[in-house]
Amino acid sequence: MKIKQFLPILDWLLNYKKSWFKGDLSAGLTVGIMLVPQGIAYAMIAGLPPIYGLYTALVPQVIYAIFGTSRQLAVGPVAMDSLIVASGVATLAEIGSEHFIELAVLLATMMGVFQILFGLFRLGFLVNFLSKPVISGFTSAAALIIGLNQLKHLTGINLHRNNKLQYLIADIVEHANQIQWLTFAIGIFSIGVLLLFKKYFKKIPAALVVVVVGVLLVRFLHLENYGVQIVGDIPKGLPDFRMPVFSKALLLQLGPMALTLSFIGFLEAISVAKAIELRHTDYKVDSNQELIALGMGNFIGSFFQTYPATGGFSRTAVNDQAQAKTPLSALIAALVVALTLLFLTPLFYYLPKAVLAAIIMVAVFGLLDFTIPKELLRYAKRDLLILNVTLLVTVGVGIKEGIIVGVILSLVMLIYKSTKPHIAVLGNVPGTHFYRNCNRFAHLAIDDAILIVRFDAQLHFANTSYFKDKLKEFALAKGANLRLLIIDSESLNNIDSSAIYALNEILTYFIDKHIEVVFTGVKGPVRDKMELSGFTKRLGNNHFFMSIQEAVDCYKNSCLSQKEQGIKYKDFVSQHDKKI
Repeated sequence: MKIKQFLPILDWLLNYKKSWFKGDLSAGLTVGIMLVPQGIAYAMIAGLPPIYGLYTALVPQVIYAIFGTSRQLAVGPVAMDSLIVASGVATLAEIGSEHFIELAVLLATMMGVFQILFGLFRLGFLVNFLSKPVISGFTSAAALIIGLNQLKHLTGINLHRNNKLQYLIADIVEHANQIQWLTFAIGIFSIGVLLLFKKYFKKIPAALVVVVVGVLLVRFLHLENYGVQIVGDIPKGLPDFRMPVFSKALLLQLGPMALTLSFIGFLEAISVAKAIELRHTDYKVDSNQELIALGMGNFIGSFFQTYPATGGFSRTAVNDQAQAKTPLSALIAALVVALTLLFLTPLFYYLPKAVLAAIIMVAVFGLLDFTIPKELLRYAKRDLLILNVTLLVTVGVGIKEGIIVGVILSLVMLIYKSTKPHIAVLGNVPGTHFYRNCNRFAHLAIDDAILIVRFDAQLHFANTSYFKDKLKEFALAKGANLRLLIIDSESLNNIDSSAIYALNEILTYFIDKHIEVVFTGVKGPVRDKMELSGFTKRLGNNHFFMSIQEAVDCYKNSCLSQKEQGIKYKDFVSQHDKKI
């Protein structure tokens, strides 16, 4: 591996242009300012003291700037990963306790190790098992859970944290008469300002505006004396180096959660990194190197008391819109966070928790996507079922369970589809040599003596019975006049041993009925297996053709029994690469 591939910073830093600095500086300051309130807010979601959100906003993005291949990805705490941390670790320790904090930090260590290993062994493709419906269902469920959990801070009601929607709603209804209206007013005002700025003043950091306004209102009107909950003391100073707490029992308990976070975090980061990459031509995002970069950020960060981090959607979008050219913008953003930790944390003492709740709710409810279910209802009802099941299991049973059920259901659907792939009976387009699906095109020329079938998939052990049954079904529909079966193999990419046995059975069946069987458009890898297995010899070289029209013409000219056709086929094969 080239050193620049493992350390992409050497590539952009050594080729840095002065003209890039203005964009990097502007983007870095903007994202850094965004990160401070977001870091505090997301730490609340994770059940951690605010300072840990700032630690996670600082260290991982510095490490990512060294190892990452995306030049705009903004790494730090995110809402979804914070929710997973809270829901998973809460089963092992009391939220906010020292043990809870230790487990959250250890989770970052394990997540980092998993991601580094996946990257080194080039296993980035595994994320493909999280299909779009699963991601959409899970994201929407997480947004609902995160958002509704913030009602505690938005309304001032003493609600119990819960990651099961039915219990959360019941708790809200039961205590609805306990709303603290001043707190609620601050929260609603903050949401209104955030939405207003999001629509009309996109370049202004709305989160910072509501934070400043909220702090000033509480500080000078002494609203904390009227029941408005505030953040309180946030320790000053940069994080200390500290070894995470390891034990075999804890590693086993946190293993499944760390594995889940590894995939979810990578998926979030690579999705936004690939989307931003499309707007740039001066670099390429490497999925496996991204795994290493994110893993290093989490692993090294955990020694400085960070919890799991990944690339954030909103911050990355802002980073790109502010004209960031290189990861120097991330280093500048980290510098803003570091200065905040050193000098500015006392300013957040009077920050109302209702303002943080508003920031979180506006951010996560933006993840609710109603367009995908509408689209799936129109053309992919099975995928819509997967989405809805994933969503319902996630909100009703648990986050890990939702992901697992969604992945399993996706795989089951994939296997089911592979057992019954598309198969079509073809007819001739009059006046041409083209053949098309009889069920899709009208007025095709169809000969009662000829059956032309196209199988649009690999032929393997899971679908050979379906293939045989459909051929027999089509043949029976043709009736007693059928004399020739043409199997169009242009869409047939591969066959296994079960397919060879099935082809021999098909050949025997149709020979007994005095029906000729020929193949057209057989690809090299499929042809090789047919020859090595002896199937080609049994059928005869003169029963293979380059096109359907050649097979039809040959049949009509009664040349299937002539050896000349076989010689032509052999000559063609000898003159071309069989591996094509």
